[in-house]
Amino acid sequence: MRASIVAALCLPLVLTGCTLTNTGTPSLVQGADLLGSVHGGQQPISGAHVYLFAANTTGYGNASVSLLNAGATGHSDSVGAYVLSNASGNFSISGDYSCTPNTQVYVYAFGGDPGAGANSHAALLAALGNCPSGGNFAGSVPFINVNEVTTVATAYAIAGFATDATHVSSSGTALAQTGIQNAFANAANLATLSTGAAATTTTGGNGTPPTSEINTLANVLAACINSNGAVTGPTNPSACYTLFANALSGGTTGTQPADTAAAAINIAHNPGANVAALYGLPGAQPPFAPSLTTQPNDWTVGIQFAEGGDPAAGGTNDPYAIAIDQDGNIWAANNGGTNIGVVAKLGPDGAIKSGDAGFSDGTSLLFDGIAIDLNGDIWGPSFGANCLVKFRGSDGLVLSPPGGITGGGLNGPHSLAIDGSDNAWIANANGDSVSEYSVDSNTWVSSTGYTGGSLSSPWSIAIDHAGNAWVVDKNNTNTLTELTGGGATQNTYTGIGGISAPLGVAIDAAGDIWVASSGSLGAGNVSELSNAGSALSPFSGYGAGAATGGIINPQSIAIDGAGNAWTGDASTISGQSVSPIAEFDNSGNAISPSNGYVAPGIVDQTVAIAVDGSGNVWAADPSANYLVELVGAATPVVTPLSVATKNNTLGTRP
Repeated sequence: MRASIVAALCLPLVLTGCTLTNTGTPSLVQGADLLGSVHGGQQPISGAHVYLFAANTTGYGNASVSLLNAGATGHSDSVGAYVLSNASGNFSISGDYSCTPNTQVYVYAFGGDPGAGANSHAALLAALGNCPSGGNFAGSVPFINVNEVTTVATAYAIAGFATDATHVSSSGTALAQTGIQNAFANAANLATLSTGAAATTTTGGNGTPPTSEINTLANVLAACINSNGAVTGPTNPSACYTLFANALSGGTTGTQPADTAAAAINIAHNPGANVAALYGLPGAQPPFAPSLTTQPNDWTVGIQFAEGGDPAAGGTNDPYAIAIDQDGNIWAANNGGTNIGVVAKLGPDGAIKSGDAGFSDGTSLLFDGIAIDLNGDIWGPSFGANCLVKFRGSDGLVLSPPGGITGGGLNGPHSLAIDGSDNAWIANANGDSVSEYSVDSNTWVSSTGYTGGSLSSPWSIAIDHAGNAWVVDKNNTNTLTELTGGGATQNTYTGIGGISAPLGVAIDAAGDIWVASSGSLGAGNVSELSNAGSALSPFSGYGAGAATGGIINPQSIAIDGAGNAWTGDASTISGQSVSPIAEFDNSGNAISPSNGYVAPGIVDQTVAIAVDGSGNVWAADPSANYLVELVGAATPVVTPLSVATKNNTLGTRP
């Protein structure tokens, strides 16, 4: 799935010969007792090696940090110190470890006997999360049930930072530390650690995880774990053989995983690969229920989130745009059922932070766009009231004057983007113009906006590293406009690279311009142009039609930290009840399957899409009044976009 997953420092086919980093720092604190159990399905695993790791923060692809003290446990190998599970699968870590506060901790259980004989390929995961001050997990983790469900939850939540089960890492930047902390916390939205059961609701209470899919993936792993671990085939293949052959590092290419935990991570990285073969693995009586009764389109794990309020009463419904802030919070611009523009704030875990009614100035109409400035404050253009509304990022307090900020040529402002100098650029869909506002000085850079040239119902806008604005025009069905020199110069690119009825635009790390074109129904595509305006995509664009990547009518586009392009589709493919999400690599090759990725909650249309710093993809569906999170589906990316623009880090990992 992601081109940016860095190869591990060593990738053995068995867990030998690869020594993990075991470093100490002056801030290490002695941990409190940890109690738990290791199970394969419903069977205890005896003699499992239970390791405790922290995610490495010295660079992507590095080995995890072993936290256990070999002198205290009495057991160690090339992987690190460990304790053993007993005949009932139970284990105890009693003062045997130290961890550094605010590092991310997880359990890795390897090997042991699930009742069918020693299994040298069984491996399970459980995310404990943030090492608390004093090292005491007792308050948040009273008991650790390590099984296939917690393995699936952990694998997907941390997929953006994991190469395999023993190589979980990030860079040392503040944004990366925030991203990986949020990723570990997200595992609790998928599984309950104390019971080992798939979650039926998220920790914030407003999200619905795909419980049956999580259980099905757990059953896929259990088919191998509840065996003697034999990897025999292809004639009369064993369960482990089938699992490993269909969970390659590159999906359909690459290396086989060393164990079942690595297999789970590979499936999370490549959710569109080998779906039928994996779905057929569980036996007649799989251990986890309820499970899927029909084969899924793909293995993306999507959580459906309500934003707050009763949609029928005009709360925070009709989401039309998404932005991610520096802390991983999700901000959604909503039209609102009463035509009053509303902004919603969800935490990195999807929990509502904006109350039942969201944030609003009470007068502005129809928020179709949203952006975050360099100070972390939120900007929403009101399409109906021809104004800008500014909200404080910390608590949603309205900072703009009553009636919003007016003037500057605003006329049906539909979307906006903020450049590296903290200027807001607004596309005026009704005014055939682009406005520019200085956030720092609270003044219009141009009192009338920029007009002329090819601008005709500007719909979406993106800013490159040089501060140039790139605009797609809804009425000019094959035109991309570049505004340079503070809007003084316009460059027009017409009919190249497959641009046809463009609606979304984004910039990657190289400064290339990506355009989502809706075309006519059935002929949507994605286009790529160089920063100089040369077509990099073919005449028909990338992924034209439903045959490649699953796009028909893309409305929006976002770039992840690997440079992959994600598009949200506003139409459904024949035979599917929901609209797809498509993914393309930086060369325009479709990564998503021919039907796209299909997740719960995307009922009719995906009009906005964004990637966060933990590698989750967020999509807005105004028809269903929900936001949907594809957990761990992408490579983490620098947020917000204004900061990435300023620091020349668009489309890169934190």
